[in-house]
Amino acid sequence: MIPASSPLWLWFTPAVSALFLYGVGQGLIKKWISEVPPALFCLYFVFAKAIVNLSYFFTQTHPPLTARDGLPFLALGVLAYIGDGLGWVFYFQSILMGPITIVGTLSAAYPALTVVFGRAFLGETLLIQQYIGVISVVVGCLGLAYSPPDRSQNDPEAAPRNSQWIGFSLIALILWAGSQTLVKYSYSFPQASEVNLALCNTVGGALTLGVYGVLKGHGYRLAPGNWIRSLLPMGMMAGGDLGVIIANRFGPISIVTPITGAYPAVTLGFAALVLKEAVTKLQWLCLFFILIGMYLASAPA
Repeated sequence: MIPASSPLWLWFTPAVSALFLYGVGQGLIKKWISEVPPALFCLYFVFAKAIVNLSYFFTQTHPPLTARDGLPFLALGVLAYIGDGLGWVFYFQSILMGPITIVGTLSAAYPALTVVFGRAFLGETLLIQQYIGVISVVVGCLGLAYSPPDRSQNDPEAAPRNSQWIGFSLIALILWAGSQTLVKYSYSFPQASEVNLALCNTVGGALTLGVYGVLKGHGYRLAPGNWIRSLLPMGMMAGGDLGVIIANRFGPISIVTPITGAYPAVTLGFAALVLKEAVTKLQWLCLFFILIGMYLASAPA
């Protein structure tokens, strides 16, 4: 079992903070996606990462970047976040090619794969109630991520012309789970620091999301005032990333990832309260599963 060496609050608090930042950030993206193309969201995401992560980096004590024995940790950290950024790139490509109904549901399953990786490569073992909690969270997220196809639109031209999106979705799934596992593994190296890892997050994002945003966002122009509609949600997403970095430092990846990945529950509440969207009985049931799962998953091991 996972040793309870770190107090629950030390990792659970940043994990829940990330959950709410991700959830509200996704809600704002949903609100403004028609006015801001995804490629520009990527560019502003990198910009927000730089602001949040570098502010944290320069205001916290951390091992020197020039320490020779700390270079493997930094290299692994950058590699992990290159994988995370590439996962987003493949996700956006799969959305452009395939039905969002399936792509969104598939992407919501990555916490389950992270649990598998955590057990296989990190030797993490949970209590029975924690496994039940993780499964409950994943099932709830899958239910919230699913949306029935729009039967009012039967345009054959809108159908995907090939199945390449399936491979892209699976690659994104594996990259996200692998990235989180590498992040946790990196903390076993000398000079490991969540502060330095925040810098790695910025570098990895710039090398992937930044490049994707420049290539795909070329020629787009934001209407006056729309820049805040890009930067605000991306700032929340960047803050969520920082919360995950801290939570992974002190908590088990097999629990941290399912909790932080349950942000669709917060997005659901945002959509209901702010966007005035109707909440179905299935969504309420999924929300119940997530809340019960979070309670069970956070039980001390």
